[in-house]
Amino acid sequence: MRVKHKPWAKDRLEEFPAIYIKNPEDFKGSWHEVFGNNNPIHIEIGSGKGQFISGMAKANPEINYIGIEMIESVLVSALDKAIEAEVPNLRLVARDAKMLEESFEKGEIAQIYLNFSDPWPKKRHTKRRLTNPSFLTIYERLLPKAGEIHFKTDNRSLFEYSLVAFSEYNMLLTFVSLDLHNSDYEGNIKTEYEEKFSAKGFPIYRLEAKFDRN
Repeated sequence: MRVKHKPWAKDRLEEFPAIYIKNPEDFKGSWHEVFGNNNPIHIEIGSGKGQFISGMAKANPEINYIGIEMIESVLVSALDKAIEAEVPNLRLVARDAKMLEESFEKGEIAQIYLNFSDPWPKKRHTKRRLTNPSFLTIYERLLPKAGEIHFKTDNRSLFEYSLVAFSEYNMLLTFVSLDLHNSDYEGNIKTEYEEKFSAKGFPIYRLEAKFDRN
């Protein structure tokens, strides 16, 4: 995806410190203070323009949400959606997924969403996939025992790769759908990509998984 550079994006984000957290590492282990409550925290890695995370925050006021997107020129669109939605339980962060442990304490995150992540189709780029075991190791350290990962994509190859990666990592697959929009799953909130691809007739793949800890 080619992103149009917005040189003003950083300044725009910093105009809204109640939503955009400039230095998330300052709140490692104390995110409950940011939200002013002890509600569970769910994060979306690769929030894009923010339609999903704003929709989730609106639908579930008893949960705190953090949208993580490393490209500020994209995250600024998520900021606009958060402002429009008027959701006090949503914050936005500009960070690379590899830096998650710098911003969150062990077990501080209750759930992780991975939606329409870059498939990185070339074999030499496998380690960049957000469902690669190197990232699963990070997620395992951040999530509590009952924490889950929810993953959606339109890319069948990435979905098949992820099923194998999760299984080989000894994770429990608690939900798998090869055609989400024609399943009986309820409560789905679409991302911008999801609307685009499903409108073209592409099936949407979805899974839920958790780490199998004794």
